[in-house]
Amino acid sequence: MQLLAVGLNHNSAPISLREKVAFPADQLGQAVGSACAWFSRSDVQSKAPETAILSTCNRTEIYAASMQYGNVEEAIDATGHFVADYHKLPYSELRPYLYALPQHDAVRHAFRVASGLDSMVLGEPQILGQMKDAVRQAEAAGGLGTYLHQMFQRTFAVAKEVRSTTEIGAHSVSMAAAAVRLSQRIFDSLEDQHVLFIGAGEMIELCATHFAAQNPKSLTIANRTPERAELLAERLHGHTLRLSELPDQLAKFDVVISCTASTLPIIGLGMVERAIKSRRRKPMFMVDIAVPRDIEPEVGRLDDVFLYTVDDLGSAVQTGLENRQAAVAQAESIIETRVQSFMHWVDGRAVVPIIQDLQESSEQMRQVELERARKLIAKGEDIDVVLEALSKGLTAKFLHGPQQALHNAEADERARLAQLLPQLFRTKR
Repeated sequence: MQLLAVGLNHNSAPISLREKVAFPADQLGQAVGSACAWFSRSDVQSKAPETAILSTCNRTEIYAASMQYGNVEEAIDATGHFVADYHKLPYSELRPYLYALPQHDAVRHAFRVASGLDSMVLGEPQILGQMKDAVRQAEAAGGLGTYLHQMFQRTFAVAKEVRSTTEIGAHSVSMAAAAVRLSQRIFDSLEDQHVLFIGAGEMIELCATHFAAQNPKSLTIANRTPERAELLAERLHGHTLRLSELPDQLAKFDVVISCTASTLPIIGLGMVERAIKSRRRKPMFMVDIAVPRDIEPEVGRLDDVFLYTVDDLGSAVQTGLENRQAAVAQAESIIETRVQSFMHWVDGRAVVPIIQDLQESSEQMRQVELERARKLIAKGEDIDVVLEALSKGLTAKFLHGPQQALHNAEADERARLAQLLPQLFRTKR
């Protein structure tokens, strides 16, 4: 069985490409089904390859288990062509940014991702929930089989172990905290600023909580679903805004944080230009955490707009990294041990078909000899004679294969079999 992880992340690809290959959350199950069908076209096994897709603001990765992939290059091409075809992109644009990790490297990567070791924010906890959601959708779409199911169950167990036995999350500066710090570079204090949050998901909730702690003059939530916006606004003593009102109301806000699941920008260049003009060139601080982006990148070129993307927050979240190096080393040690354990399980699974064949052939031998014994008993043969014949018949058939292998083997092979057979039959020499 070949295990594989193929993808791109914040280390290998810019946000301009990551947003093109992101899979919307509500399409993930459909994408898994499409991937399974795609890989089945060239797979020699009768059962479709196992597939799961993880898509976040920092990464798009496909995990697969298949009997087919003979080398990594073929696997990269097959997976890369699927992603390019699904998103209608030229494969040549995608290929330079892809990484591929086979076998134990794929397992290690999954363990590290879930544990927060491969995140932009070292030790951040959100990725574990995102991976669990991805696995649930893959399972619902029929993408999981024995190998990926077991791998992800162990992935979650490893992540739990790392977080409970190390301080990998200690001293961590979150994206939300980094956004607050950056805003304070523009405004001396947030107490006189009006803050707008677009979206009502987990990341917006985290950001809103951090900004609320700074006691801004006002805090407003705009979301496609008004009910979710109202719930969050009520908790934070804020207000709500309909997305349809955004073009007319944008100029009122000094800080804008956006993170939605929209596949197209919500805030365009023209909208911001009009808002800045209405604000009489008063600066506006904007953070776009979404992938695909919610704010058109051209907005960042405006003189009075300070626009930051999820990648721009990268350097700010590295604060405290030195304090976590010991925890990282401890986490890596745990992961390495668990990788070896899982690969031992995978290797063990490889002999299951052989064991099943042995059991089936042994059962056939037993049934033949048992039927023969029953016929002899029915004819009135002595029971002791029948049992003797039954035991001799079973022994002879069981030893026939090994004896023939010894007789037909060449010298080197015969010597190897002579050492191996006593171990298999536990005989004394």
